[in-house]
Amino acid sequence: MNNRLQELLTKIRELEQELILELQKKETEYFYEILGRKVRFQKEVKEQNRRLVKTIRRYLRDASLLNILTVPVIWSCLLPALFMDLVVSFYQMICFPVYSIPKVKRSDYIVIDRHYLSYLNMIEKINCCFCGYFNGLIGYVQEIAARTEQYWCPIKHAHRNKMSHSRYNGFLDYGDGEGFRSKNSKIRHNFSDLNDKNSKQ
Repeated sequence: MNNRLQELLTKIRELEQELILELQKKETEYFYEILGRKVRFQKEVKEQNRRLVKTIRRYLRDASLLNILTVPVIWSCLLPALFMDLVVSFYQMICFPVYSIPKVKRSDYIVIDRHYLSYLNMIEKINCCFCGYFNGLIGYVQEIAARTEQYWCPIKHAHRNKMSHSRYNGFLDYGDGEGFRSKNSKIRHNFSDLNDKNSKQ
């Protein structure tokens, strides 16, 4: 990897740390604290938030008819999502040890915590749990696929893709046949950055 790319990656990591610090400031601003996987609001804030809850009757009355009619379509995605979760988790459980790839921690991606918000009614909480699960699952699956791609085919595309995954920057340039033959084995096993992150946590 050339020096310019390394500089950019370092800047990205620094900005990610800055973003984490800024997000942590919100804990103070909105009077909550994170205890393990749970979120706790101060009692007065919780009471204040409860006064903002929209009753289910009013929520349904205010919803557009098209929103209500499309609910079964949205929820029909749940079974395939659960199946994909099961299959991909099984895949990494069986194959990653064989390939010496560090396993992806599911709980780093699937975060369900919006149900702690007392200003949401039951329907909103269920919807938020669904979105948290589904979007987290996509991230989890993408990271498993990224590590798999690093092992089997660590080559960048000729065409620019809209969103690259976490492992993509370490891939070989498109068209670099000599690099592929000489560096492929080293790149496919290079997960040292993951070990560094785990040791800092």
